[in-house]
Amino acid sequence: MSTMDFLGGPGAASVLSLADSRFPGGGHVHSGGLEEAAARGFVRDVDDLASFLSGRLRTAGELAAVFAAAAAHGALRRRGRAFWAELDAELDARTPSPAQRAASRAQGAGTARAGRVAWPSPVLDDLLAAAPRPHHPVVVGTLVGLAGGGPAHAALVTAYLAVSGPAGAAVRLLGLDPFAVNAVLARLAPATERVAAEAARHAGTAPADLPAPGSPALDLFAESHIRIHRQEVRLFAS
Repeated sequence: MSTMDFLGGPGAASVLSLADSRFPGGGHVHSGGLEEAAARGFVRDVDDLASFLSGRLRTAGELAAVFAAAAAHGALRRRGRAFWAELDAELDARTPSPAQRAASRAQGAGTARAGRVAWPSPVLDDLLAAAPRPHHPVVVGTLVGLAGGGPAHAALVTAYLAVSGPAGAAVRLLGLDPFAVNAVLARLAPATERVAAEAARHAGTAPADLPAPGSPALDLFAESHIRIHRQEVRLFAS
């Protein structure tokens, strides 16, 4: 799927708002492991960032895109609560880090609140009844379907968020040149489209059989980050 196909598809104008950093509770509120990677010295400059984002896209980004595509497919077919409970649980099972699960659900809850105002639907009500704090990719995919988009749209938006969120964090945390960072995202565009297209191929697959690409380093970064944060809280509270 090319970017031009995406921009010309049904519901594209609504769908694009989900990739906007101003969308409340969206994918730009979390660094995606970039903060911890920077703290450990693994990401120090634009070249390091390019490697980090490329790896994140093909692991955590691909996983998110797969489940967003499946959610869009389910929303278009007006799936019931049992489907949403299974889909959310299967993504939970593919996210071994408790910190990552908590972050995804926090983003999902925020996105769902905004989505309920923008695209109210019994489908979204069913999702939230089955999973009151659903995973972020599941919510994004559901909203894409409700806005008139399809699995490929959902996969592309989610894959893009997987790299654009950490890229924005790199500008804030490391003071990198925003023009150079945007150039990194531009160079990742073909890979982002490939990941999204592959994810969309699995949209109709049963939740239990969806792919499960892993990102052990990002899981470890997330656990280390939350542990340090808790230590800091205890230190300041004492």
